[in-house]
Amino acid sequence: MGGVLGEVTLPGTRRSVGVARGFVRELADGYEALDDLVTVASEMVANAVAHTASGRRGGRVRVVLAAMPGRYRLEVADDGADGELPQVRAEAGAESGRGLRIVAGLAERWGFRTDGPRTVVWAEFPVRDGEHPAPAGEGRGRGPVSGPG
Repeated sequence: MGGVLGEVTLPGTRRSVGVARGFVRELADGYEALDDLVTVASEMVANAVAHTASGRRGGRVRVVLAAMPGRYRLEVADDGADGELPQVRAEAGAESGRGLRIVAGLAERWGFRTDGPRTVVWAEFPVRDGEHPAPAGEGRGRGPVSGPG
């Protein structure tokens, strides 16, 4: 995956959405498209909490931000959704259900893979001319940490 800038495992609660936003914001500080990256992190963690076993008692969500050549890669791993896989829903005018539509609109590419019972949703963001993702261990953000809970 490239150089991991940071990873955090959080409890599967709504509060973790804000923690994930702050975590990603700190790691990618100075990135031109930081707001897009943070918004996508927020949507991906919110989806994991709302639509998978991560939102059940004892559930967890893992957030990883990596620097790859020419891009950042964000990954959110959930505890699985009983075989259901992520999909962009048709626009229905509802207040919810737009998370992956937002991810698809803001990320250059996105997708998912299964990891045993877990699902890992990923999104990639290009680094603009003159920007370089910070290599792992070069002071931007923290190394692996555990979140609240």
